[in-house]
Amino acid sequence: MAPSKNDREARIARERLRAYQARQTVHETGRKRRRRDNLIAGIAIVVVAAAAIAAQLAYFGVGPGKPEAKPTSTATASPTPTPTATGIAPDESVAENRDWTGTLTLNKSIPLGVTIDGKAAPQAAAAVISLAKTNFYTGTVCHRLTTGATFKVLQCGGAKTVADGPTGGPGFSFGPIENAPAVTTGSKTTDNPYGSAEYKKGVIAMARQGDNANSNGSQFFLVYGDTTIPNDSAGGYTVVGQVTSGLDKLISTVTAKGTSDGSQDGAPKVATTITGFTLK
Repeated sequence: MAPSKNDREARIARERLRAYQARQTVHETGRKRRRRDNLIAGIAIVVVAAAAIAAQLAYFGVGPGKPEAKPTSTATASPTPTPTATGIAPDESVAENRDWTGTLTLNKSIPLGVTIDGKAAPQAAAAVISLAKTNFYTGTVCHRLTTGATFKVLQCGGAKTVADGPTGGPGFSFGPIENAPAVTTGSKTTDNPYGSAEYKKGVIAMARQGDNANSNGSQFFLVYGDTTIPNDSAGGYTVVGQVTSGLDKLISTVTAKGTSDGSQDGAPKVATTITGFTLK
């Protein structure tokens, strides 16, 4: 018996309904997939941003900042700048394998006699010399002061304001760590597997990110009292020079006043700016 017209219409209606339901299923599946992908992408962005923030914060870690490692370049008649993690650092031949002497002036009234060691720390010295000669340091602040019994440093040389803190820099980074003090005998423990080293009063050393031997930039710290700093997986800190005069005035007018919030690690209570840096 041939199907009636009503049967055919009912069958067609059922087929249309099934096709519509199939399309809806595909649409809903696609919508859920897109929402899932967007969620994953959002999480990835947050993770990347958090990592970037952590990297900036790490620059101001346990020690006064920490360096990045770059193969030491060889001095040539026509030195070629060596590409680094961010930008191009001055070639170490700029340091001329010699001592450089000059004056680091803070707040216009605190002249510090300094010596930069181009032989023991040629890459760091080249960076400091180049930045001083181009007046990069003028107007930058000393954004961090520590006043612990065995941790006495004033960190300077990158930030234009205290708020910039460890993020201030010259647009390049370099390594490796040079001329770091030897680890103190017996300082390695379970809690401190890398040991600690002593930085004598008057030392000028480069600040860097934690666990990153290739993150030296422009920032340095002045050691105004014998200081013990733990090493990390990257090592210690590059000693680039010495303060040879004027340290007593720095202590009496700046560091003895403490930090702005009274803590042992913070911005100096006496705002401190580099107003000149000459080397020859």
